[in-house]
This record gives sequence, structure tokens and C-alpha cells, in this order.
Amino acid sequence: MLGAPGAGKGTQAALLSEKLKLAHVATGDLFRQAVAKGTELGKQAKVYMAQGKLVPNEITVKMVLERLNAPDIKAGVILDGFPRNVDQAKALDQALQEQKKEIDRVVYIKVEEEELLSRLAGRWVCRKCEAPYHEVASPPKREGICDKCGGELYQRPDDNTETIKKRLQTFKTETAPLIDYYTKAGKLLEILSAGGIEAVNAKIVSALRRTG
Repeated sequence: MLGAPGAGKGTQAALLSEKLKLAHVATGDLFRQAVAKGTELGKQAKVYMAQGKLVPNEITVKMVLERLNAPDIKAGVILDGFPRNVDQAKALDQALQEQKKEIDRVVYIKVEEEELLSRLAGRWVCRKCEAPYHEVASPPKREGICDKCGGELYQRPDDNTETIKKRLQTFKTETAPLIDYYTKAGKLLEILSAGGIEAVNAKIVSALRRTG
């Protein structure tokens, strides 16, 4: 899944995971779990995350490749938030090639920047189950409480306006070249984020089916 912060990669990846019966691996979750546990990789990643910068390739690639060796990945996986730049994409391609595997399709969710700023500024997440909410688009039934598990909702430090703008600029300079990389590889599926969550998901599923 490819797209700017706030494009809905996590939400769509979770839906696809259920529909396609594939594991959903989100690097953002991997980083936050590592930070919470206080692992060495987590401590290193925390410094960059707090500044709205990309975690260095060496840390990211190592963390993701370890996850891809887990038993639940055998049938396939939906990668959410990785790779974030061309160097990571090449490292992933090389690692998969050694295992006689490859990336089948790359779904790019395209959203205008003004819409992204609006989405991210109102985003809230459950501390317990990481379920996402939005104060306008998808508010919880009870303010500050997760509908799914009753956990407390909070705004991530990297969802404040200043950090959001830095993250969007980082996407433009670091991640956007992946669009060309996967287009040249014949694997990119561009999906316009128009309509609700289910409408966008229907577009993605339809595109995947058309391309086999």
C-alpha cells in the first residue's frame, strides 16, 4: 500500500486483509510496538518519529524482514507503510528474490494535500487496539472512547499540524519516487480516494481482480 500520510493506507490494508485472508503488516505499528517495549531498534526509531522524519533504511528493513519470516506470512502479506523510498524497495526486492518471491501489486491511494491535512488534524487512535477514528469523518459513539474495545482515544504526537506538514514534505521527497519505480515495473495501481472508505475499497478490489 502506497500513499501520503492520511491517505487511508492502514484502513484499506486492514479491509483487504480480511477480504483476501492475508496478513497485514504495518511498519508504523511495528515501530510503535518497538518504542513501547523499549527495544534498541525502538529507541533509535523514536528519535526520528518524533521529528516527523523517516526512520533510517537500516532500522526499517531489518525490522520488516524479521516480521516477514513469521509463520502467518506464508500465504502472502499486505505491506502497509513499507517500502517508503526506492532504496527500501530495492532491498525488499532483493530479499524476496532470494526467497523466490516478489511484490505482486502496489496500490497507490491518491489524495489531494488539502484533504490530507484535514484528515490528519482530526485523527484519533485507540491506545489499546490501535483502531483509527476521525472527529468528523468517523467519530466514535462516545467521545474519547473506542467503539471496539472501550480503550482511550488519543492523538499521536506525529499528528500535530507542524509535524504533519513535515511528514507530507518527506513523502514528496522520499516516497513519491516509488510511484515511478513501481510504474516502470508494471506493478502500480493508482486509486483516487473519492467517496467513503467502502467505495475506495471496492475500487481497490476491482482493480486487483482486473489485473489478476
